[in-house]
Amino acid sequence: MPRSSRPRAPSSRRWPTASSEAAVSAPSLPAARVLRPAFARLRFLRSFWRRWFLWVLLAILVLALLVTVVWLAGRHEVEQTQTVLDRDTADAVADLRDGLQRNVQTLRASLAGGVDREQWEGRASALLRDHREWLRLEWRDPALRPLGAVDSPYRRKVFGDNERGPEQIDVEQACSTARKLGSAAYSPSHYVASVQGSGGLEVLELCVPVEGGGYLVAAYSLRDTLTELLAPMLSRGQEVAFTESDGTRLVAIGAPRRIGTRVFTSQQLIDLPGVTLMLRIDGWRAVPDLFPNMLTALVTAISIALVSVLVLLARDTRRRLRAERDLGDALAFRKAMEDSVITGLRARDLQGRITYVNPAFCEMVGFSAEELMRSDVEVPYWPTELAHEYQRRQAVRLAGATPPREGFESVFMRKDGSRFPVLIFEAPLINAQGSQSGWMSAFIDISEQRRVEELSRASQERLQASARLATVGEMASLLSHELTQPLAAIASYASGSLNLLGADGSPQDGDRQEVAMAVRRIAEQADRAGQVIRSVHDFVRRRDRTRESVTPQALVDAVLPLVRLQARKLGVRVELALEDNLPAVVCDRTLVEQVLLNLARNGMQAMDMPELSERVLRLRVVRASGSPGPDARRWLEFSVADLGCGISAEVASRLFTPFFTTRADGMGLGLSLCRTVVEQHGGVLMHEPQRPRGTVFRFTLATAS
Repeated sequence: MPRSSRPRAPSSRRWPTASSEAAVSAPSLPAARVLRPAFARLRFLRSFWRRWFLWVLLAILVLALLVTVVWLAGRHEVEQTQTVLDRDTADAVADLRDGLQRNVQTLRASLAGGVDREQWEGRASALLRDHREWLRLEWRDPALRPLGAVDSPYRRKVFGDNERGPEQIDVEQACSTARKLGSAAYSPSHYVASVQGSGGLEVLELCVPVEGGGYLVAAYSLRDTLTELLAPMLSRGQEVAFTESDGTRLVAIGAPRRIGTRVFTSQQLIDLPGVTLMLRIDGWRAVPDLFPNMLTALVTAISIALVSVLVLLARDTRRRLRAERDLGDALAFRKAMEDSVITGLRARDLQGRITYVNPAFCEMVGFSAEELMRSDVEVPYWPTELAHEYQRRQAVRLAGATPPREGFESVFMRKDGSRFPVLIFEAPLINAQGSQSGWMSAFIDISEQRRVEELSRASQERLQASARLATVGEMASLLSHELTQPLAAIASYASGSLNLLGADGSPQDGDRQEVAMAVRRIAEQADRAGQVIRSVHDFVRRRDRTRESVTPQALVDAVLPLVRLQARKLGVRVELALEDNLPAVVCDRTLVEQVLLNLARNGMQAMDMPELSERVLRLRVVRASGSPGPDARRWLEFSVADLGCGISAEVASRLFTPFFTTRADGMGLGLSLCRTVVEQHGGVLMHEPQRPRGTVFRFTLATAS
């Protein structure tokens, strides 16, 4: 049958229509809003559990391990404490037996040599002073009647004499046992009340048979026996006691038990002839003991720290990586900074080997870093002629001498053999531990600076020469007048000499003296003219700068002819005042002469005023004290004083400024050059007003001493 015509059974399933879908979706929206956060929380809990399950499991295992270790360590500590206590008890029992046996031998030795009663009592008193555990020593006959008795000097009398007869049951029992055994024997312990009636002691009787009959009886104090025969350390922190076999405590010494402590007990039997005692030691230990010993605490701490280490390891790794990045950046920054500077840097260790150089230093000397840091060759940038000086300086530096803070100059050699000056600054190289590991040096190539200084010096010399030439130019008119007088005198004396010589050229007998006098005058005037010309020539001539020792008189005499030339023109009187026995000064003679001449000319020009009736220029040279102290240098003070109009405050503030002048024809270089010359010589140039008028210029020069 065709499918289309096949009858279809009715079905209860109904497919949703548009209206039904709307009806279903409407009530399902609130449910979705409720279930979505629930699913999100479920996923979060599942991821949280996966993430922390292993950590929780690890923590549980570590906790179980920790509890087990602590419990086992506690048990081990208890066993160790009990073992130590048992060993101490056994040692104490051995010590007691040895001490009691020595006492028996000592008692027998007291009767050696057949002594009488008085001798024995003296020996017994000595024994009682040496043995505090004995209360009383008695010497008895075979019937146990006392022959002599001595009590201990360290405590009150315990026994009465009427109580120590032969019928005393404890002594009789001990001696009966000793007689049977043929050796020393002890009685059971018994309590003895004090004679004074207050308190009593637990006593043990020792009976020692002696040769020839008789017995020695020693009464032991059980408490003193524990104190004297056992080591003092045994009773510290624990209790030591004598007990009977049934556990009855007889005596005890040591520290009492503290509240909250745990008791460890050890007891051993002391089997003595005639009596059996028990030594018991009770040790106290604080409870509860969570960490019984240091090993347990250490294991616990390591167990707890294990998880913390795992957690901190990742954080530390992140911090380490960040620190390494920062360190790399810092190193790169420092490398870039060292490569960019033009100052050479060099580091040396304490043996003088080069450990670091920067590119600027390599470029400065022309050697590579590998060539400089090779330890098997000499320093290649040291000039051969100065190598011994550098080695000496390096030895002084390596010996710990502190270099000058302002640095020092030296000469290095490039790879091509050329020399160049350097300025060196050195400082100790301190490591992170605060100790010196070497020296760090900084180098500055000062070749260009020296070239500039040389150019400046040459320019200054040219300016000084120009100033001297300008001064000579101003004096040219004075030279004509000054030279006219000696030349006229020469011509006059020559004409007179010719007249005296006559027509035949031979003088008469009476005229010979006058002719000789005229010739001498001619020579004097010619020498005067030549001296004037030489003074000007020496002043103008340019000479090398050399400092020499010169007397102040020689400096003044060199410029005095030129000063007097201008003084005659201006009508100035020159006065000299030089102190007697002045020492010589060390100076550049030409420059200092120029300073004196400039100051003298300035002073005379300041007095070139019509209204001045008195024109006096004073040149003085005196001693001036330098800085105080044992090594202070001595100074000489040169002063030039005039009677001019003085210097105003406005002019004084600019007086030494180059190219500043108050004269219409001046250059403004004189005083500036004067101050430069004086300061180059270590002195100072200053000025001050003079009373009643005028100005005084002073400058100082160091003496040759």
